[in-house]
Amino acid sequence: MTEVDVAIIGAGAAGLAAAATLASSPLNVVVLEAQGRIGGRAHTVPLAGLSLDLGCEWLHSADHNPLVDRIAASGLTIDKTPPPWAHPEATANFTAEERQAYGLAFAALDERVEAAAREAGDRPVSALLEPGDRWTPLLNAFSAYYNGEAFDQVSVQDYAAYDDSEQNWRVAEGYGAGIVGLAPAGVRILSDCPVSLLRHDGPRLSLETPRGVVQARAAIVCVSTAVLAAGALRILPELPAKLAAAEGLPLGLADKVFLSLHEPEAFAVESMVFGATDRTATGSYHMRPLGRPIIEAFFGGAHARALEAEGPGASAAFAIEELVGVFGSGLRDRVSVLAKTAWASDPWARGSYSHALPGRAGERAVLAAPVDGRLFFAGEACSAHSFSTAHGAWETGERAAREVLAALGS
Repeated sequence: MTEVDVAIIGAGAAGLAAAATLASSPLNVVVLEAQGRIGGRAHTVPLAGLSLDLGCEWLHSADHNPLVDRIAASGLTIDKTPPPWAHPEATANFTAEERQAYGLAFAALDERVEAAAREAGDRPVSALLEPGDRWTPLLNAFSAYYNGEAFDQVSVQDYAAYDDSEQNWRVAEGYGAGIVGLAPAGVRILSDCPVSLLRHDGPRLSLETPRGVVQARAAIVCVSTAVLAAGALRILPELPAKLAAAEGLPLGLADKVFLSLHEPEAFAVESMVFGATDRTATGSYHMRPLGRPIIEAFFGGAHARALEAEGPGASAAFAIEELVGVFGSGLRDRVSVLAKTAWASDPWARGSYSHALPGRAGERAVLAAPVDGRLFFAGEACSAHSFSTAHGAWETGERAAREVLAALGS
């Protein structure tokens, strides 16, 4: 039996932020992490002399992202090279006319979304797409990368609430490495220690783990909405409003494949291509990111789930075939598979990042609300305007820790 003041469930960005905020307090704090590593959906792996971000990669809204200065102060390198999607000319397999037409279609959709968000009520963003428009499939593919689902699953009100300054930077050594480097030295973090049951009906909270029961005065829950909705972390007595909120904020899916280039000089640095422009089930391919000899492929939404269901080699095979369609059959001999992800199959993530279903945008506030001054909630899905990002998760972790300090009188 272990007794603590505060138990933090999950050592992703939110959990680490909460731990860092509480580290200087007199409270006895422990972080309980289900996986054998920390960082959550921020995960950098070293392969072939490269630092590859299997999870989050971009410091979104970097000009006011609170993690930029923290990561830079830890000694890592902030790279401000703009992403290729910020420059239409970087899309190598678009003609000038196609770039202009797609850009106009994208801007028109954004205008319709902004207007619809000012109206009462809510609806799916897909209701604002032009039926039969040549660019609708690609706009839905964009949504699959951006939201993790096509626009028919995305709330207009939620989509419009996202705060995006359109400044996107990277951590040269890996965003995941940057998040892990912010873990506070003075707080105990126990890995391979999932919490299966959290009881809040006694004088102290009771958390069941493979290492025994932890009792706490307060707990900060920093697990994904998919984990909550699936009951992988049971909370008793049940909290129906929290479960409903988790179900209304499901995790979309974005998976990656990293391909090593044997003749990298044949490809333009920081360019991109779409596998196809007339269907949603297609990949987006970032060529030579940061000048490295790789292609980074992105798949999202239903297409990413279908590829995961096909088996471990399906996404890489699909990526290579699409790239052959763009660059010719000779590409097969010029690439090899470095790494691939399957975030939906990860039992402690079950997806990539949250989106609100149509009519459910208000669930973010419901999920974030404390319960009885003892249960607190954090994570990207709890962020009103920076959801789906690591910095949104970080900010909610700090907020939850401040709520704990106020509740416990520290």
